[in-house]
Amino acid sequence: MKILYTIAIFSLSFYAVLASPHIIKDGDYPITEQPLSKIAIHRSVLALHNEASIKASPTVLGLKGQDIEWVTVVLTHPKPSNDDWIGVFSPARFNASTCYYETADSMQQVPYICTAPIKYAFANYSNPGYAKTGKSTLKLQIINQRADFSFALFSGGLSNPKLVAYSNFISFANPKAPLYPRLALGKSWNEMTVTWTSGYNINEATPVVSWGVIGERAMLSPAGTRTFHQNSMCDSPARTVGWRDPGFIHTSFLNNLWPNTKYFYKMGHKLANGTYIWSKKKYSFTSPPYPGQESLQRVVIFGDLGKAERDGSNEYMDYQPGSLNTTDQLIKDINNIDAVFHIGDIVYSNGYISQWDQFTSQVEPIASVVPYMVASGNHERDVPGSGSFYDGNDSGGECGVPAETTFYVPAENRAKFWYSADYGMFRFCVADTEHDWREGSEQHAFIEKCLASVDRKNQPWLIFAAHRVLGYSSDYYYALAGSFAEPEGRESLQKLWQKYKVDIAFYGHVHNYERSCPVYEEQCVNSEKSHYSGTVNGTIHVVVGGAGAHLSKFSEINTTWSLYKDLDHGFVKMTAFNQSSLLFEYKKSRDGKVYDSFTISRDYKDVLACVHDGCEPTLF
Repeated sequence: MKILYTIAIFSLSFYAVLASPHIIKDGDYPITEQPLSKIAIHRSVLALHNEASIKASPTVLGLKGQDIEWVTVVLTHPKPSNDDWIGVFSPARFNASTCYYETADSMQQVPYICTAPIKYAFANYSNPGYAKTGKSTLKLQIINQRADFSFALFSGGLSNPKLVAYSNFISFANPKAPLYPRLALGKSWNEMTVTWTSGYNINEATPVVSWGVIGERAMLSPAGTRTFHQNSMCDSPARTVGWRDPGFIHTSFLNNLWPNTKYFYKMGHKLANGTYIWSKKKYSFTSPPYPGQESLQRVVIFGDLGKAERDGSNEYMDYQPGSLNTTDQLIKDINNIDAVFHIGDIVYSNGYISQWDQFTSQVEPIASVVPYMVASGNHERDVPGSGSFYDGNDSGGECGVPAETTFYVPAENRAKFWYSADYGMFRFCVADTEHDWREGSEQHAFIEKCLASVDRKNQPWLIFAAHRVLGYSSDYYYALAGSFAEPEGRESLQKLWQKYKVDIAFYGHVHNYERSCPVYEEQCVNSEKSHYSGTVNGTIHVVVGGAGAHLSKFSEINTTWSLYKDLDHGFVKMTAFNQSSLLFEYKKSRDGKVYDSFTISRDYKDVLACVHDGCEPTLF
């Protein structure tokens, strides 16, 4: 039996009633990659101290249209400790929450707080002497998340929180504003989608996009609206302490675009009185080239970026040290990037829904300018008993719902995250490793159709991408298993890669960088290392999962197919100059410099050439 129990606390006289700790359900919080999971918020007790205080300013944010503001938090505690910490709660009245219980037995004692903060920082972060002085001032970055905010001072560390003081409420001037646009390629080459988040449901306002060619009259296009609810989540913590209302997600389809043309756009909502609420500024993008069009085309690809905080909050064991470096390098080079593919493990929210807003804010300078294409990883999809191919709870109960709602992908069924995408001379076949890919499966049929249907005369650069490593990796744990990849990955797919002459296969999941030789059936089929020309007789496999999360060590076994390894954060950039020439570059996130590269030069006849297990049938 599942029961909703609403706690409404509006006076201090009622606080003491709820002061006893309670564990909602054993095993709710095993997700160690998400810093918020370290907080046992369900154990919180009331320990208000008359001489303790915490105050936040300014009280009104975004007066000039900003969706990000720095907030000053000043605190005083007469009995300080280095375990003291500040939690940022939104909505601000965190003790007026709706608690979700898995069973009636879990209601024996009502928890004082049943929703996690959206971020936290230790009180001594900016003052190492806090434990002696009891005073500290912190600067925390707050983004618009459709609700007000409050700040709470806790003692007792993260495992036994005791509420000592709570702050005034602060809020953005327009908490419902349309925010965090993210572009994506549509299902046809001349379509771009714009997705954004707001606080407006369709019964309050009609979502629209104003867009057009710079210098010409703007057009209005409608947008669809989606959201998801607490009962859409499959398990804890997404269903319990990690739940936060995601707002409303709107997607508009901008059709019949001219190729390689710069368009402006802004998102808005038409209110019942006829007035419009517009996004803070006009954005712009360049429309995709026609398939096969020869022009300079530059695509960045990586996995496992994750969300990070610029104010130093929410860091646990330095789990995502590379995330901001990668983000900043892409922002710096954005005028030289045409599309981005983020192949799984997008946010590492792991059931803490507030983090999806944080991530879309982080990548907005990228995703608002170029199509930001995502793939599904274990940290988006996997929940036991939910239909995921793997039976862990790496998604923290999300079971793919926030990912498929927050980002648009041109899939036939967004719950099945596989799709094809054309960008000029590139064809991308993006697989979903969290669903069955083996021979005979629905996805295997899709992969073959995607690879077989491309016109290699006009789109010579054929790319396969997936989150988990289905090809080759020298990862320590893959080596221990003896597979050097996901079991059954190569066995199920390598004949397709060979038959359709896939140029490069990309993977995330393993947090490092590695490049193989052109390989088939575990054998290098080309002795070159930096320049490839002539017949396509094998696929180059690239692990590029080191965009942000903690790094994964390599095995000490030296495999014959591995050409380059790097235990550092980075990403790949591919540049197609024409139908015969491609440049591949691996760049480190800390400095943006190239540390590994190769080129491919070939003619159309080289793609058509007969190779082992890759020959068209002939009559004689």
